[in-house]
Parts: sequence; structure tokens; C-alpha cells
Amino acid sequence: MNAGEIAEKLGVTPAALSYHLKLLKDADLVMEYKNKNYVYYEINTTVFDELILWIEQFGGKKK
Repeated sequence: MNAGEIAEKLGVTPAALSYHLKLLKDADLVMEYKNKNYVYYEINTTVFDELILWIEQFGGKKK
């Protein structure tokens, strides 16, 4: 999704969205790429996969 679509769906201002996306990007939870005049964001599933593996080592159940 591009930043404008995300802001619209969440009902937040572009400034607020920009701030939060920067935090998520700095934490490697989202990735961004540019195409023409738009910046698109997607979830970095690698981080979540690693989190699941980490939790499972403590006895988390696999589905």
C-alpha cells in the first residue's frame, strides 16, 4: 500500500502516519520502496517469522 492509502484506511493525518511508519521502518518491521511519485510500504514478515521461532523455543505451540 502507498502511504496515502494507509493514512486513509487508518483515519490518521499524513504527518502522524509518517512518524509511525518511520518508527516501524527503523525497527525493521516494515519495508519501503518507491515507484514514481509514491512510497509503498509492506510488512517485513522475516522479523515476525523470527519472533515465532524465538517464542517456540520457550514451549510455544506450533499450529
